[in-house]
Amino acid sequence: MGPSAPLLILILLSWSGPLQGQQHHLVEYMERRLAALEERLAQCQDQSSRHAAELRDFKNKMLPLLEVAEKEREALRTEADTISGRVDRLEREVDYLETQNPALPCVELDEKVNGGPGTKGKGRRNEKYDMVTDCGYTISQVRSMKILKRFGGPAGLWTKDPLGPTEKIYVLDGTQNDTAFVFPRLRDFTLTMAARKASRVRVPFPWVGTGQLVYGGFLYYARRPPGGPGGGSELENTLQLIKFHLANRTVVDSSVFPAERLIPPYALTTDTYIDLAADEEGIWAVYATREDDRHLCLAKLDPQTLDTEQQWDTPCPRENAEAAFVICGTLYVVYNTRPASRARIQCSFDASGTLTPEQAALSYFPRRYGAHASLRYNPRERQLYAWDDGYQIVYKLEMRKKEEEI
Repeated sequence: MGPSAPLLILILLSWSGPLQGQQHHLVEYMERRLAALEERLAQCQDQSSRHAAELRDFKNKMLPLLEVAEKEREALRTEADTISGRVDRLEREVDYLETQNPALPCVELDEKVNGGPGTKGKGRRNEKYDMVTDCGYTISQVRSMKILKRFGGPAGLWTKDPLGPTEKIYVLDGTQNDTAFVFPRLRDFTLTMAARKASRVRVPFPWVGTGQLVYGGFLYYARRPPGGPGGGSELENTLQLIKFHLANRTVVDSSVFPAERLIPPYALTTDTYIDLAADEEGIWAVYATREDDRHLCLAKLDPQTLDTEQQWDTPCPRENAEAAFVICGTLYVVYNTRPASRARIQCSFDASGTLTPEQAALSYFPRRYGAHASLRYNPRERQLYAWDDGYQIVYKLEMRKKEEEI
């Protein structure tokens, strides 16, 4: 060892004292922290034990209440099932009573005595219609209904083309719009995101009301020309019929409807001024004028030229009417109440004179959501396509020969 070794030893010994003091303080600090943690853990354990005891007490209190609630729920469920069964039985009894005692026809006494409204002769007005087909059926009853979905607003129209593809669906939403939805098949229309499956067809002029018709590949609709109903000019009471080619998307023909001072034919559907309908015989128009503001008028149209072939003043009142359709040359008017209740076919008019009002079956529709904004008869399927407060409904019809007794 050199002369510097004792000096190094002395330096190390002088530093060992402070290091031992620091270690002692560190150990004391760690002991205090551990004691504090142990105290907090003990407090947490005490709190957990207290909470567990409180939960046990709460559970013991709630178990009897839950048992009582379960019994009450079962009792309410049994009562609801009983009430539902009673309502179903009541509905069946009402249906039976309505079948045995149908609604009285809306023909007023003075009309029966005087031969009905509108006995004036205007060309071929009120002459009997000569059937061009052998169709001789009338409604026996509205057999059933099927609610497809809810699409669009409270008023609109959905239909099929009775002369076109059997699966294609046409949807016209709203009473003043210019875009129609076309679905390739019914299944696509019932999908949740149905609009994505549809092609859109835009017409050059917006339609008015819910009186549109798809027939033979064409869209027939009423257009309000500038100054049309509500416009406040000399054309205030006129409407223009448009024949629109759906494939070419062009206007093929147009014509001003030959009736003056038009008013809504249905008192409960005031946005519609002309309601177009199709049956086995072709195209018809339901309308009303101020000349006889109490009753509906019927016209037979030429689907090629939009000319009016014949016109009739019917005995069917406008009051409480909500929609109508034509089957085998017979107009059926559907009535309701305000607020909406259960709709009923309460007036019929056979343009050919074969079916009298007394022979017609005046039946009720099954209960549903509200009021019909539109009804479209498909002669190929013998079904009605209805728009009811945004819901799309199909009604199946039971038919009988016009000569059969009800």
